[in-house]
Amino acid sequence: MKRYRIATIPGDGIGQEVIPAGATVLRALAKSMGSFEFEFENFEWSGDYYRAHGVMMPEDGLDRLRDKDAILFGSAGDPHIPDHITLWGLRLKICQGFDQYANVRPTRILAGIDAPLKRSAAKDLDWVIVRENSEGEYSGVGGRVHKGHAIEVATDVSMMTRIGVERIMRYAFRLAQSRPRKRLTVITKSNAQRHAMVMWDEIAVEISKEFPDVHWDKELVDAATARMVNRPATLDTIVATNLHADILSDLAAALAGSLGIAPTGNIDPERRFPSMFEPIHGSAFDIMGKGLANPTGTFWSSVMMLDHLGEPLAAARLMSAIETMTGNRALHTRDLGGTATTAQVTDAICNSLNESF
Repeated sequence: MKRYRIATIPGDGIGQEVIPAGATVLRALAKSMGSFEFEFENFEWSGDYYRAHGVMMPEDGLDRLRDKDAILFGSAGDPHIPDHITLWGLRLKICQGFDQYANVRPTRILAGIDAPLKRSAAKDLDWVIVRENSEGEYSGVGGRVHKGHAIEVATDVSMMTRIGVERIMRYAFRLAQSRPRKRLTVITKSNAQRHAMVMWDEIAVEISKEFPDVHWDKELVDAATARMVNRPATLDTIVATNLHADILSDLAAALAGSLGIAPTGNIDPERRFPSMFEPIHGSAFDIMGKGLANPTGTFWSSVMMLDHLGEPLAAARLMSAIETMTGNRALHTRDLGGTATTAQVTDAICNSLNESF
């Protein structure tokens, strides 16, 4: 029997509720499938760990994760710790340390979800947003001088490399090629950002020649926000820079009904290191400990993880259970206008998996 070694990092806030729920569902799935099992190792790296040790994760943290088959991550963010410390000290340290350069965020309206675009475009909103995840606006290049003085200067440099842009473009074109519509939209802002984004555009043209069967177009990021709302059917696969895709993917999740249902994968396409899968909803400290968190984003992220591990049948079974659950309004959590708890949703998924077996 196959055994997959999975690192769980609940992190902060509701991550400490949804990640255990995800592990529970994955155990139930493995039992129902009978062809594989999971070995979970939990790492309690979080704001609490920072308060105790002065760092978000230990110095050897990456080495402790290196032999895992995948990572299931909750959230990083604590209202009592500056966000740049929690983000750079944990999530980005893992993403950059393991060169997880492709952040992949599927978006569609699930069964039973009353999404803003449902009346006009329920079948049209079926996107995958590919986010460059290692450089760009979040490269970490910059600094501050003369802090606290009238002449203080702060800079953040958006750094793009040819190799970084080529590999994310190639990944996005290949992903678009694998989808039924074979359509890709390249997001840019080269009218105002005249150096790095112009290179981004030029490389898109170069890489497109490798994929003659992929229909592609280019859209300015500001125009893309309107297009997502007004003409969702014209979009399918989308590729954008670190910052642009970060913003667009949150808009996409809201248009699909809730950030609570949205998944993401931080992928190392070359499989040199473990990839990391996580819901995008953040730590949501305002509902922490109340049992109100929607675990659907974690479950859908687990579907992505299963696909990455080479278990498409298990992934399809879990996705079917998720849509059976979302199709039942009695199981909608507060973010979806319902009253169901995290535990009730988790139990419903486990029951569905047992019944499907």
